Amino acid sequence: MIEQHRHEYSIERLCKTLGVGVSGYFAWWRKPKNCSQVEDVALTETIRTIHQVSRGTYGAPSVQAALMDEGKQVSRARITRLMKGAGLKVRCKRKFRATTNSKHHHPVAENLLNRGCVADQPNQKWVTDITYLPVTEGWMYLAVVMDLFSRKIVGWAMRATLQTELVVAALNMAQQSRRPRQGLLHHSDQGIQGGFKWWSQHLN
Repeated sequence: MIEQHRHEYSIERLCKTLGVGVSGYFAWWRKPKNCSQVEDVALTETIRTIHQVSRGTYGAPSVQAALMDEGKQVSRARITRLMKGAGLKVRCKRKFRATTNSKHHHPVAENLLNRGCVADQPNQKWVTDITYLPVTEGWMYLAVVMDLFSRKIVGWAMRATLQTELVVAALNMAQQSRRPRQGLLHHSDQGIQGGFKWWSQHLN
């Protein structure tokens, strides 16, 4: 434990906290280590990096899969032991947040796109979608409008709440930056946030 955290805290402080004599630690440190111990130290640092990249969400199974991708065959039991020794705990993932509210009484437009995800020119077909981003305070919702011709995001908006105004703001940005002509096809999901009211008022 002292060896793993010696770069974060002083040796004296770690020894005092763990009830280990400083001289005893240095005596251990000078002793030649066997190959297994050396491998464990190196492997622990690799596991720590994988754990940090996953933002603390990877447990032993996911870490094992990541190590396999790097060509390293390591047992799950060994990974669990090293993670426990390094104090690497799994942070619980946030629960899924729904971004589509299809339970509404508003009219649902016919799916004119129907998987025709190719456009011949700019501002011919736009698609809108909503996703959510976990932040320290909770959630932020992101609405984007993409032009299928260039796959470029032409409008976006972010809000702390999931309301129709979120999509309206993204569509307003797209409309103001692109000034599309009549005939533009806009496709979104069937949720009430889809912006159909804005669309009927502005782009008919």
